[in-house]
Amino acid sequence: MAPKNRIIIDTDPGVDDVLALLLALSASPEELEVAMISVTYGNVPLQRCLRNVVAMFHVLEKEMKWREANGKPTFGALNAYKPIVAVGASHPLEDEELVADHFHGEDGLHGVHTAHPDLSPADTWRTLFGDKVEGTTDSDEPPSFSRFFTPSKGPAHEEILRILREEPEDTITVVAVGPLTNVALAAAKDPETFLRVKELVVMGGAVNTIGNVTPVAEFNCMADAVAAARVYALTSKVPSSTMPPTIHGKSVLGAYPEKLPRQLKLSLFPLDITTPHELHKETFNQKIQPLLKQGSPLAKWTETFLNGTFNKIDSMLGEGHNEGLSLHDPLTIWYMLTRDHPEWTTVPKPEDIRVETCGQWTRGMHVIDNRGRAKPAEVDSTVETHPEDPMDAVTFDEVPGDTMGWLSLRRGNRINRVVSSPGQDAFAGILLDRIFA
Repeated sequence: MAPKNRIIIDTDPGVDDVLALLLALSASPEELEVAMISVTYGNVPLQRCLRNVVAMFHVLEKEMKWREANGKPTFGALNAYKPIVAVGASHPLEDEELVADHFHGEDGLHGVHTAHPDLSPADTWRTLFGDKVEGTTDSDEPPSFSRFFTPSKGPAHEEILRILREEPEDTITVVAVGPLTNVALAAAKDPETFLRVKELVVMGGAVNTIGNVTPVAEFNCMADAVAAARVYALTSKVPSSTMPPTIHGKSVLGAYPEKLPRQLKLSLFPLDITTPHELHKETFNQKIQPLLKQGSPLAKWTETFLNGTFNKIDSMLGEGHNEGLSLHDPLTIWYMLTRDHPEWTTVPKPEDIRVETCGQWTRGMHVIDNRGRAKPAEVDSTVETHPEDPMDAVTFDEVPGDTMGWLSLRRGNRINRVVSSPGQDAFAGILLDRIFA
């Protein structure tokens, strides 16, 4: 049976990114196929993010052998499919690089490679991606764990486009849980091919809540606000209306064509919905301790960086707090696994959410019009013929003084913001049960 959903995960591992990857790979073959893992910079620099992805497969090889020996269920999607792993952007389009190693640890996983060298692959893995490693030759056997993925020597954004070009339209969903640089590069190089995507699921932004790196900005969007603005613009009938302003009259990637085949369907998971979905230290350790005693390699690996994260949260918030680890990125994968559940709801109609790219204090902010003003064209629109193209009927809904197009039905973005899930309190237990069987 073909998988219900086929996805590309664009990620910057990262603690919760790894949990998202594990959740996806633990799915049944009928539920989900991970066609590609596109790696970007973000929580830590690019090569550390890539190392964490490779280390995850190294650990999973050991974990699957341990489970088979102990009669425990293995990861269905991991065994059924072989995702491409491709290396993407190492820096934002225009900003200076922003990292979150203060929270995720210098290696992105709270020192797990130092704590458990037996669970970290030898540096020869770098040859899989075209790097030269001293003491290796082209005839050396690839590491055994690489049987779980196909390394690509091409850039991630080109691999994204290749898959979208080769697969039928509306069959591949891109799930982006890091800065949107790779996605923006793919969309800029070939927007027509990129728009063959079924849906773009984005973890990012803060709409009606506070940010997590500034009072108004969430990390992924802040890390490359220009990339986010460019990607969001593809949801508009007039993408030029929300594109970021150019620097000295020149854009790094250039404008989109005036006519595109269709608008991008973008489902947004901002902090508003992801933050309340928490995993608490007590819940995690109750699950993991018996598995540690039984000798689970995956339990040993995750215990290090998750308890490292819980300890970091404790040091930040002090005694007496009751906050857990917000499951920002895994929530997007749960959506892909259960997207037909009626309790996944979005705003009643797509919202015009725009990304601030220039503000000294507001860069990365998600701006939305909460003034409650009527859009005249919703009440009385006049459909006329465009003078330059008689076959192109457009709605002229310009409002005097509305130079930014907030009251326009044609200008502005159209974002499907997710506002509820099948179970805020239940998700942590579901996540642990799926990953740790």
